[in-house]
Amino acid sequence: MGELQFIQQEVIPALIRGLMVSMQLIIPSGAFGLVIGFTVGALRVYGHPLVAAVSNAYVTVFRGFPLVVQLFIWYFGLPHIGIYLTPFVASVIGFSLCSGAYHSEYVRGAFLSIKEGQRLAARALGFTKTRMIFSIILPQAFRRALPGCGNEIIYLIKYSSLAYMITCIELTGEGKVIASETFKYTEIFIIVGLIYLVLTSLASWLLYRLECHLRLPGFDHHML
Repeated sequence: MGELQFIQQEVIPALIRGLMVSMQLIIPSGAFGLVIGFTVGALRVYGHPLVAAVSNAYVTVFRGFPLVVQLFIWYFGLPHIGIYLTPFVASVIGFSLCSGAYHSEYVRGAFLSIKEGQRLAARALGFTKTRMIFSIILPQAFRRALPGCGNEIIYLIKYSSLAYMITCIELTGEGKVIASETFKYTEIFIIVGLIYLVLTSLASWLLYRLECHLRLPGFDHHML
């Protein structure tokens, strides 16, 4: 009974509290990452050569640096130049920029997969470059990039656990605190892992439903 009371009164409330923080990290980071990814992906394909070069450099840096190193720079490094971020803000910035870099690769591939004939036809009809991108290219590219971007969102759910490394106590951080106090590392982290499994499974299902909703009957990717 004492063990059950401990789980009900201590473990579950702490993990729920940590889960709420995790969701507060994941949702804005996922949204910002998608916006950054589609923006940078478009600039890499259609932007001015200088803008494309800067965008490529951004992707190279943020895909090349380990995420935990990026978080350390945002939280521990910026104070040396007078910029102080809370652990939460530093985590969201780090996750968003890193995720955006990966999203941009899927988006760039999706843009490049659109046949040149569609762009030429749009220009022949008098479409401006901006209108062509938003009216013709982007809707198709979004469908094609969605599976890859969906995978990146799944990764984001899991690597949000790194936030506790810069003292943002989310789900993994709460689990570590409880495990350190009780020395029940196996039991606590199995529960934490199961929660992440539920989150990623739910996200996978929602993304699958979105893919089905956006699928065009009678058209596959090779016909677009």
